[in-house]
Amino acid sequence: MNGHRVFGISGWKNSGKTGLTERLVAELTARGYRVSTVKHAHHDFDIDKPGADSFRHRQAGATEVAIVSGKRFAIMHELRDETEPTLDEILARLAPCDLVLVEGYKREPIPKIEARRREARSREPLYPNDPHVVAIAADHAVEAGHLPVFDLNDAPEITTFILDTLGIKPT
Repeated sequence: MNGHRVFGISGWKNSGKTGLTERLVAELTARGYRVSTVKHAHHDFDIDKPGADSFRHRQAGATEVAIVSGKRFAIMHELRDETEPTLDEILARLAPCDLVLVEGYKREPIPKIEARRREARSREPLYPNDPHVVAIAADHAVEAGHLPVFDLNDAPEITTFILDTLGIKPT
């Protein structure tokens, strides 16, 4: 996908996706990898605060607003009447890195691990209906046929699995 090695973390709401993604980023960076993430959010999210200068710039009609400091920068793009960009279009904007973890984007044809928590079993599991689910991470016993099943909190084992799946050699 756009020159990046990409691995997804999918699951329904409250399935543990964000916590798992956070643990995987920490484990990967501790092993020396450069990791980027892409998070798919609800359609009307905002990372800006009303009244902030950048918020005022967007409200005035700017399409892109860049906020830059000595510690970080962010570029916000208002879609206005444009359609939501594809995952590939977002990946094209990311700087080079060793791998990109993608949280959400359930329907993308990328290798992914399905997060499952006992409390979030109200929806139909993604596997076996999604052929791109290559493993499951759960906080309870799961029947997954031929797929590997990991403990939702076992970031070291899941990280090794992701690196092996993407063919990334140890640093």
